[in-house]
Order: sequence, then structure tokens, then C-alpha cells
Amino acid sequence: MALRAAVLRHIRLPIQTLTLTPRPLGASSSSTLVRWMSSHDDHITKEEVIDRVLSVIKSFPKVDPSKVSPEVHFQKDLGLDSLDNVEIVMALEEEFKLEIPDKEADKIDSCNLAIEYISNHPMAS
Repeated sequence: MALRAAVLRHIRLPIQTLTLTPRPLGASSSSTLVRWMSSHDDHITKEEVIDRVLSVIKSFPKVDPSKVSPEVHFQKDLGLDSLDNVEIVMALEEEFKLEIPDKEADKIDSCNLAIEYISNHPMAS
């Protein structure tokens, strides 16, 4: 403890203050927004989400890759059943390193819904 206290007495770090100017509601642009208290600053783009979601679905064994598009429905267009749907959601969780709650996972039955959910999820990577 004495060594730590001695070292801390000799270390000087410059302090930077951040001043925020108030803006009228709706006047901020996306380039000026700051995400406070976030440990995840490298959120992925929607285009990257689309590419990766389509890639996961195309690699699913029961899917014909030529039929996969952002508008495709898992059961109606690809002929998958509910168990396949669960497996696709699990593969998406693994691909994007996130956990989708069961209530939300049950709603994801198309590429569009998967893309929207993941692109809006703050921890998707």
C-alpha cells in the first residue's frame, strides 16, 4: 500500500473537461451524437448485418442459397419448420455474439425481422 500511495503521488494525468452545449430538440445530427457509458462502441452497419444474416441463412443445410434474399420468409418461402427457425436464430446469436430472448426469437421468422432486430441491438458485433 505504501508503494502504491508513493507512485500515485508522483503520477500526474491531465484532466480534460467536456462541455456540452444544449441543442433544441431534434436538432442533433448523427455525427454529433455521443454514446455515454457504453462498453461497446463499434456497432456494425446495417449493410454488414444484411450480408452476415444472408450468409448464415444461405449456409443452413436445408436452404437453397439461390432463394435467399432480405425479404424471404423462413417457413413460407424456404419451406422450413419451427425447429429450423429456432436453429437459424441460434446460428444468428452465435454469428453476432448476442443473446436473443425467447419472446423475441419467436417473432423472428424472416430475414427482414432478423436484420431489423440485430441492426437495432446495441450489443451486436
